[in-house]
Amino acid sequence: MTDTNQLSLPLLRASQAQKHVTMNEALMRLDGLTQLVITSRSVSLPPVTGADGTVYAIPPGAVNAWAGHEGELAIRANGGWVFAMPKAGWQGFILDEGLPAVHDGTGWRGGAATMAPSGAGMSFGVAQIDHVVMAGATSATAILIPSGAVVFGVTARVTTAITGSLSTWQLGNAGAPDRFGSGLGLGEGSWARGVLSAPTAYYEPTGLLLTATGGSFAGGMVRIAAHYAELALPVA
Repeated sequence: MTDTNQLSLPLLRASQAQKHVTMNEALMRLDGLTQLVITSRSVSLPPVTGADGTVYAIPPGAVNAWAGHEGELAIRANGGWVFAMPKAGWQGFILDEGLPAVHDGTGWRGGAATMAPSGAGMSFGVAQIDHVVMAGATSATAILIPSGAVVFGVTARVTTAITGSLSTWQLGNAGAPDRFGSGLGLGEGSWARGVLSAPTAYYEPTGLLLTATGGSFAGGMVRIAAHYAELALPVA
């Protein structure tokens, strides 16, 4: 046995020369994998610089030093990389997505809260956009809520003051323009916390709708986040 079973840390051999090399590699792996924070799982080109202990989950199509290591974790060490293969049940936090994640034996499942042996489970997610308010009586966002999501609510914060002839505004979606809030403020820092009394399923990808009250929009920016759960199917 040359490596440990769980974290694949290299073991020292009897009468081994330069034991510090093996020991330092084991410590670098341990430093990266303990309290695991994955910088990204979508970067395929290894960064040229970075702090030791920085970790990436290597996606398909990775190149250069990561070629041939798809699905592994790349840990920055002494200007290069050491690699570890995650196992089902490993947990981490994906930094650029703001999501906890669990490895299901094949890949990282963001927001996973439960997971059956078959792969069925429930995941929680938050989708966020910075929406530029367009002139008019309404301003529709890009698609925000994914298909099949069960939405618990939507929150929002005005990041650039909303201008126009309106007095307040509403946040909702087509057919329910005030579902997530009404009488909302225009000034920078104004906010909305639209908690649904009963979670609502969305069966198609859906955007949100801002509706002006007492006038129309001229401009502004609102940061909007949808909070939801998704159900994963069992594998065949």
